[in-house]
Amino acid sequence: MLTLRDKVCIITGASSGIGQTTAVLFSTLGSKLVLNGRNEKNLAETVQLCENKNNIVQIVGDLTDSQIQRLILKICVEKFGRIDVLVNNAGILQNGGIENLKMEDYENLMNVNVKSVISLTQLCLPYLIESKGSVVNVSSVAGSRSFPNVLAYCMSKAALDQFTKCVALEVADKGVRVNSVNPGVIITNIHKRAGHDEEQYKQFLEHCKNTHALGRPGTANEVANTIAFLASDNASFITGELVHVDGGRHAMTPR
Repeated sequence: MLTLRDKVCIITGASSGIGQTTAVLFSTLGSKLVLNGRNEKNLAETVQLCENKNNIVQIVGDLTDSQIQRLILKICVEKFGRIDVLVNNAGILQNGGIENLKMEDYENLMNVNVKSVISLTQLCLPYLIESKGSVVNVSSVAGSRSFPNVLAYCMSKAALDQFTKCVALEVADKGVRVNSVNPGVIITNIHKRAGHDEEQYKQFLEHCKNTHALGRPGTANEVANTIAFLASDNASFITGELVHVDGGRHAMTPR
C-alpha cells in the first residue's frame, strides 16, 4: 500500500495545478508538508483542501528569489527537523519560437524552470543525504520530444531532464534517489497563463485526441499519483528515471 506517512516533503508551485493536487494527495498519504507558491490566496486554498493541517507550513514567495529558497529550507528544518522528499514542481510555460523569442523572456523561463530547481536542490541535498530521501522533478514531454513555437520551454525541460539523470548518478552512492515525471497535456491553467483564450484552449484540448495515443489530455491527479509513487519507498530501486505521464504522446510518430 502506498504511503508517505511522516515523510517531510517540500512541494514548490503548490498553489495550483499539479502542485496543488500533489499537495492534497501527499496530505492524505500522511506527509508533513512545506508548500511554496507565489499566490497567497491560492496557496491558502491548497492548505484548506489538505488533511492534517497542523502538519503543513505555507511559504508565499517567488522561487527565483534566493531568500525565499533559504526561507523554505530554514522553516522546514526548524519545524520538522528533516527533509525526506523534494518535489520541484514550480514552472512556467512561454509560447514563442526563434523568430520572436525575447531574451528577457528566455532568461525568466530558465530562471524559474531550471535555475531555481538547481539552487533549491543544492540547499536541500545535505538533509536529503542524511535521510536517504528522494527528489521528484516535474518536467514535460517537451523535454524529451521537440515541438515548434515553445522553444525556450522545450529547452528548459530538456535541461531539467539532464539535471535529473546527472544528479541521480552523482548522489546514488549516498542513498538519494532523483527522478522526474514528464507529463503530456494536463488540464490545468498553465496554457491559459501562457496566452490561450477560452476558445483556443478548447480547440487545443480537442486536438489532444489526435496527439495523445490514449485519445485525451490527462488530469493533475494522474500526475500526482506518479509523483507520490516515485517519492515513496515503493520506488526504492528507481532512480535517474523519466516517467512519461502523457497518454503515450512521447511514443507517437504521427504520419
